[in-house]
Amino acid sequence: MNSNASPPFTGPDLCAREAHEIVALLRKRDIAPRDLVGASRARTDAVEPQINAMPTTCWDWAEAAIAALEGGDRAAPGWLGGLPIGIKDLTPVAGVRTTFGTKGLRDFFPATSDPLVDRLETRGALVVGKTNTPEMGAGANTFNDVFGPTLNPWNTRLNAGGSSGGAAAGLATGEVWLSHGSDHGGSLRTPAAYCGIVGLRPTPGRAGGASPNAGYLIESAQGPMARSVTDCALFLDTMAGFEPRFPISYPAPDAPFQEAVRRASGRLRIGYAPDLGGFSPVDAEMATHLNDAMAQLERSGANVEEACPDVTGLERTYHILRGISWVTAARTMDPAVRRHFKPTLEENTRFGEGLTIQDVADAQVGRTAIFNAMLAFFDRFDVLALPVVGCMPHPQSEEWVREIDGQTLTGYMDWLRFAFLATTAGLPAISVPVGLGPRGMPVGLQLVGKPRGEADLLAAARFVEMVMGGPLGPIDPVAG
Repeated sequence: MNSNASPPFTGPDLCAREAHEIVALLRKRDIAPRDLVGASRARTDAVEPQINAMPTTCWDWAEAAIAALEGGDRAAPGWLGGLPIGIKDLTPVAGVRTTFGTKGLRDFFPATSDPLVDRLETRGALVVGKTNTPEMGAGANTFNDVFGPTLNPWNTRLNAGGSSGGAAAGLATGEVWLSHGSDHGGSLRTPAAYCGIVGLRPTPGRAGGASPNAGYLIESAQGPMARSVTDCALFLDTMAGFEPRFPISYPAPDAPFQEAVRRASGRLRIGYAPDLGGFSPVDAEMATHLNDAMAQLERSGANVEEACPDVTGLERTYHILRGISWVTAARTMDPAVRRHFKPTLEENTRFGEGLTIQDVADAQVGRTAIFNAMLAFFDRFDVLALPVVGCMPHPQSEEWVREIDGQTLTGYMDWLRFAFLATTAGLPAISVPVGLGPRGMPVGLQLVGKPRGEADLLAAARFVEMVMGGPLGPIDPVAG
């Protein structure tokens, strides 16, 4: 394993602490929310010119919300008690500029917040800004015509990933302690891997819904992003619970997710699929690092076996489901907004508009077969381990990766194929850092868990984190 040390961190001491540690101090009243807002603001002002992670800030909004915190339940497992967080710029926050990364909405100030934002604020989160995203969340490279690109804090010449790239970069530099993200084609997982933080795509319905106008779609999921697995569990406890405004929502479990993390052990049966049965290419340097990580996990007590579920038809099934999402979104979209779309986004929408009912039926049959194959896989294994993405970060100037391991890729989603499985089967998946790899950059490992199995998945991720010497902690941006 590469033993390069992480870059230094010169921000406020409070910003270097993990979220669960800060919340413990808030519970004891050893610190005040205003202390945290001040620290977050100082750090954001210091690093934003270098990474452009949270281009819209709302410090006055956060300060005004502090007065409402006293009524919260300090005993609740997801209580945050005045912790500043970021919200992805695809999710409305009442009265705060929300652009979706598109010029047609660059001056949009929503009158109401997304229900998940309401829940987070009720449980003590202070929204201090909106994190950058590619236009309408399309693509794994965070840039748009409103705010420009977000840059990778570990090397500012490189791609931070997307579409939750602003959230990941802001966490990696200590702007906030927790940040909200969303995921369809790896939008939580890829930036987590590239920025050295933890990103969890929960089971659909676990942490809110995807769209106020298409509440029954389950392919897009909102979820927690943090610098450690324990913090990710804390944030999932904040997000989880029945919300009647989301038709796919269901209640939180009886035991907090943080308890599951505390029970983490190495008695894991890991099925490792290094290229998902040939489904996606992997660069040699990525494969070597992940193989070394799996060997280290095995030396630490895990049972690791190279194995792959049957993913027949996965690529076409995923793309049909993605097309359905885009054509559904277009049904209620103002044409004045759509006319600004970048070419890849417009291509997505047109693909969806060209689908037939037979295509839709095929996708439903296909996804069920893949789900059943995963159930059979979990008869033998606790988790599926696989790459988050098959390559290390490329220059930010490349919109998408066109070659991996000598194979030419022709579609802008081709390099993200490892993300398709969890989305298609409706399973929880997490990206957790497994140390520093080539050129001192962080590498993420993806773990896919059982249906509604976030507790066991977080426990497995915590074991990985402990074995691999994480969490990595916040850093100062490194100029590329």
